[in-house]
Amino acid sequence: MLFMVIETFRNGEAAPVYRRFRDRGRLAPEGVLYVSSWVTPDRRTCYQVMETHDRALLDQWMSAWSDLVDFEVIPVTTSAQAAADMAPLL
Repeated sequence: MLFMVIETFRNGEAAPVYRRFRDRGRLAPEGVLYVSSWVTPDRRTCYQVMETHDRALLDQWMSAWSDLVDFEVIPVTTSAQAAADMAPLL
């Protein structure tokens, strides 16, 4: 399953997040796959797509960053999958 993870950097500070990433990596447990991400120009918010079969693993990953980042998680699907799901209804 895919998840859009909206990360808001605490106090608008990206440097601590990037420092930890540089020093320790993504810190994602096995079973959590990074897909892609986008960061706002002011470097206060990151929109990240992650994939996992187990939402609890995503929560585990977020706990490793929760001192620096506030999270919002939205289950998503690809546009291609949504179109395929809708095709029988059209």
